[in-house]
Amino acid sequence: MREDFLWGGASAANQYEGGYQEGGRGLSINDVEQGASHGQSRIIHDCIDEKCYYPSHQATDFYHHYQEDIALLAEMGFRCYRMSICWSRIYPHGDDEIPNEEGLQFYDRVFDELLKYGIEPIVTLHHFEMPLALVKKYGGWRNRKMIDLSVRYAKTVMERYQNKVKYWITFNEINSLFIAEVPWHQAGIIYQEGENKTDVMFQAAHYQLVASAKTIIEGRKINSQFQFGNMILYNCCYAMTCHPLDQMMLHDKLLPIYYFSDVQIRGKYTNTCLSYQKRMNAHFDIEEGDLEILRNGVIDFYSFSYYSSLVEGREIEQSADGNLLDGGKNPYLETTQWGWQIDPLGLRISLNLIYDRYQIPLFVSENGLGAVDEFKNNTVYDNYRIDYLRQHIQALIAAIEEDFIDCFGYTMWSPIDIISAGTGEMKKRYGFVYVDYDDLGQGSGQRYKKQSFSWYQKVVQTNGKEI
Repeated sequence: MREDFLWGGASAANQYEGGYQEGGRGLSINDVEQGASHGQSRIIHDCIDEKCYYPSHQATDFYHHYQEDIALLAEMGFRCYRMSICWSRIYPHGDDEIPNEEGLQFYDRVFDELLKYGIEPIVTLHHFEMPLALVKKYGGWRNRKMIDLSVRYAKTVMERYQNKVKYWITFNEINSLFIAEVPWHQAGIIYQEGENKTDVMFQAAHYQLVASAKTIIEGRKINSQFQFGNMILYNCCYAMTCHPLDQMMLHDKLLPIYYFSDVQIRGKYTNTCLSYQKRMNAHFDIEEGDLEILRNGVIDFYSFSYYSSLVEGREIEQSADGNLLDGGKNPYLETTQWGWQIDPLGLRISLNLIYDRYQIPLFVSENGLGAVDEFKNNTVYDNYRIDYLRQHIQALIAAIEEDFIDCFGYTMWSPIDIISAGTGEMKKRYGFVYVDYDDLGQGSGQRYKKQSFSWYQKVVQTNGKEI
């Protein structure tokens, strides 16, 4: 492993930060999402109902615990921390004339604390945290105005933190816009009756791709040393059989992944993109100058989330779940408590497939195990989490050392317990650190190290030699 390999962890403001009414912050799209129970989706409200519980309001309260939490990351030896900035903390309504200084100062303090310990911030600009006001006023990413508003926000934070942040990711899991049944997190969109969903989806995708490229163009003017990445939701997928039709179905399953990364890396709508547009019978507007922006705003590195794998084919008898994705059950794999198939080798396969296609540096920006933890003796004995992560890190190391894949970092999800994006529950825990909150946000908020804490500490300290 390269000596400067970036070991760390990742989280998102909407699942972790809390402090939703503090420091001049405005409402985000997450703040009107009521909590749900296992297997159900959160209910999106038009406004806040005081009788309902909204998990993102408190989340696990990084806003008030950031110094303590960053100290825990430093104790594990983190070399980097991937986090997001909440847009509505910077521009409370998204289109305000001036940014919110209190919000900017909060992230100044966070970055200073990280850098104090030598932890490299990796910042996601858009991680499902759009100001709610932009949905109400403009209809979210249906509207072209979102391009300039999002770029203005990005320029504000890039200028402010240009001496503190080097790595920037534009949109989290940008391809999930094509996967989500209701792309509320991805684009602030709830499809309306009678509207052409396909056209709306492809138009929003185009606007986000232009916004991503324009952000990169402007960012490089601010600091030529900035490194920009995309972030793709990636599930390794296998054909059910060697039948050619199953192989073709596998090809089709990967098109929504390649659609976005092709544009962000090649700088154009490739033949893969054009064929997918035709297959979906998609119609959307491209204005003069858009294609030039796409061409000039390509990324420097490819980052992706990886949790599980799926099977695709003509005759799937049993289905399996994944991160927004669904597909067939693989009889050779075990599953998590949430039905996600555990496939460490799939990570190595994925790294090879991505690198063979694009030949740019890779970064594993999310990988982890969500499980129900039993808290006793002021800790959690989570060997199951250690086993999951160990096997995936072994696959990552093999890809780097044996397959010569250029991968410069790994951030597991999420080092400190956070609320679930899908349901808002606390019971689905990922962290090395247990946070004392329940599914209704009740508890002390106190932090406790799990058994996996010291295990990952050794992984980082030995640069992956002791796992």
